[in-house]
Amino acid sequence: MKDYLSLSEAAEVIGKSKETLRRWDREGILVAAREPGSNYRLYKRSDVQLFLGSFFMEEVDEKPNFEKTEREFTVLELFAGAGGLAVGLEKAGLKCVALNEIDKWACQTLRVNRPHWNVLEGDVKDFDFTKYSNQVDVVTGGFPCQAFSYAGKKLGLNDARGTLFYEFARVVKEVKPLICIGENVRGLLSHEKGKTLEGMISILDEIGYRVVPVRVLKALQFRVPQKRERLILVGIRKDITADFEYPKPHNRIYNLADALKKGDLFDTDVPESVGAKYPKYKKDVLDLVPPKGYWRDLPVDLQKQYMGGSYYLGGGKTGMARRIGWDEPSLTLTCSPAQKQTERCHPDETRPFTVREYARIQTFPDDWTFAGPMAQQYKQIGNAVPVNLAQEVGYSIVKFLNKCYRQS
Repeated sequence: MKDYLSLSEAAEVIGKSKETLRRWDREGILVAAREPGSNYRLYKRSDVQLFLGSFFMEEVDEKPNFEKTEREFTVLELFAGAGGLAVGLEKAGLKCVALNEIDKWACQTLRVNRPHWNVLEGDVKDFDFTKYSNQVDVVTGGFPCQAFSYAGKKLGLNDARGTLFYEFARVVKEVKPLICIGENVRGLLSHEKGKTLEGMISILDEIGYRVVPVRVLKALQFRVPQKRERLILVGIRKDITADFEYPKPHNRIYNLADALKKGDLFDTDVPESVGAKYPKYKKDVLDLVPPKGYWRDLPVDLQKQYMGGSYYLGGGKTGMARRIGWDEPSLTLTCSPAQKQTERCHPDETRPFTVREYARIQTFPDDWTFAGPMAQQYKQIGNAVPVNLAQEVGYSIVKFLNKCYRQS
């Protein structure tokens, strides 16, 4: 394993931008060495690991955001997937009255695990939700990010027709919840130079919802052993005066050992289950990669062979031929555990994580089963909102709703 990381590699490992690392270097927080004869920053691997330890590992109360429900609060969820968000909100004390999802395997997963949930299978645009008008406290949805034309300074609901955000906004308009919560990838911040998000905020304003400043939450700060980020979009009905507060980050960061072994996150080792396998050529390559290592830890001739043209391009590409270490959080899980550029190899064995290991890293409970062929199970888990992150957001929703009903 090499002793130094480039600026890009250090930024990826720490989970901060390169500009932040440059500032930290100037301020003496995390000092970089300079490559001889240039101003190119290099970071000692041991310095980065020491920094991560001091930055993340303070012990704190593990439920600083906990809030008790003062009455029954109800949720209608769109684009529900395999239930990561719904389970987390349930754990926070919210009652799910209906969930819409188009994927048949995800719907089967929801029904198998929660037979009492009302699962509405099919395209959201085919459903009328007016019967829930003023009957539901919260509408949630992980709508996919789709561009729509942005005309002038203000985008109206009709301008977004044909997109899934239009359907999300339509349902919010029909149901009139006290609060709506949308979640998406952090890339929505810069999508179409920020105009897609600006349009979404404009549409929510048009239908009577003020949007709280958008926040990107890092899952690893909310009891999830994974470097995953989700953008949260919160709209509050304009007749409501209560404010929404995002959950406070935890200082303790959980790692892969916390996910897969008995400990504070789970009271048993991860159950055995089916899992994907690497083809022989990839296994032969990954056999040479140490824990916490990646393609740059291979012999140079093998680096060039494995990376092809990518070898000569810029960027760290730290997800390629990557073996996760026990003492670090997992990189963000994807929908397929063995595809090139997003390898997440087990620390000790040269294989992808199994289905149950995937579920653990996403903080699903062990008794939450996934329907369908193995590839579909991986897809459902990889697409999910981590359960513990959803639970922490759920506490913020409960706190908000408690204040709403006290004031009414």
